[in-house]
Amino acid sequence: MSHCSGFATFVGRPNAGKSTLMNAIVGTKLAITSDRPQTTRRTIRGIVSREDGQLIIVDTPGMHRPRTLLGERLNDQVHETLADVDVVGLCLPAAEDIGPGDRFIAEQIVKTKATKFAIITKTDAASPERVAEQLVQAQALADRLDFEFDQIIPVSAATGSNIPLLTDLLIQALPEGPSLYPEDEVTDEPVEITIAEYIREAALAEARDELPHSIAVVVEEIVPREDRPEDKPLTDVRADIYVERDSQKAIVIGKKGSRLGAIGSTSRRQIEQLLGTPVYLSLHVKIAKDWQKDPKQLRRLGF
Repeated sequence: MSHCSGFATFVGRPNAGKSTLMNAIVGTKLAITSDRPQTTRRTIRGIVSREDGQLIIVDTPGMHRPRTLLGERLNDQVHETLADVDVVGLCLPAAEDIGPGDRFIAEQIVKTKATKFAIITKTDAASPERVAEQLVQAQALADRLDFEFDQIIPVSAATGSNIPLLTDLLIQALPEGPSLYPEDEVTDEPVEITIAEYIREAALAEARDELPHSIAVVVEEIVPREDRPEDKPLTDVRADIYVERDSQKAIVIGKKGSRLGAIGSTSRRQIEQLLGTPVYLSLHVKIAKDWQKDPKQLRRLGF
């Protein structure tokens, strides 16, 4: 049996379901999810290894009209990824009309040499009639731009509908070749980045609409606690949450530290699952003034 290997990426407007879709295909939570635009800020690779092939899914930020230097750098990540992958899946949420943003992104993928899929996402949130209408709209979008989608497929990451079929089709679209990563790996993401993302996800959930883009997280330390018996390990994790202004710092900390405590307890559960030990999580909120616009601070925060 021939073996295929290669890279796929999902593109689309912010909040089109790209990260949730990658998590569903890989079968584990790699990318954080939120209903806030621009939740994904880093290129994350999820790896699916099977007898017939190895699929590496590159999760990218949503394409958007940038308002800050951070936004420009996120868009650059998407363009770099598009130039390097074998398959591009344009994610179109089933319940939302295809608009100018989708057309702009479709225009970008037409320029690539990759195999092109249209993936109708979030079908669990739409009626069968609405899903059928979106399939027709996806075809009309391709016709308007004078190209063909190699596949148009409706899926739901929430229910798992058509996820195995989509995985099969993605692997079949890859070139023949050996595995590119060890077959027991599901990501090449450094553990400190994954932990920082878990903390940012919890902060986004707790802060609601108040400051989604202003939050950045840097993990400063992950160390096993010394002098612990082997059967009772404890890992110390120290992380800094950065915001842009004093008023935002107060929002993240909350009344008498209540919000920061909730961020800590939510993220600690996920960190403990990741590390396989109990965790003592120490969070500190710091100010990095206007970091989204400052090249030096962006570098320091990992962008």
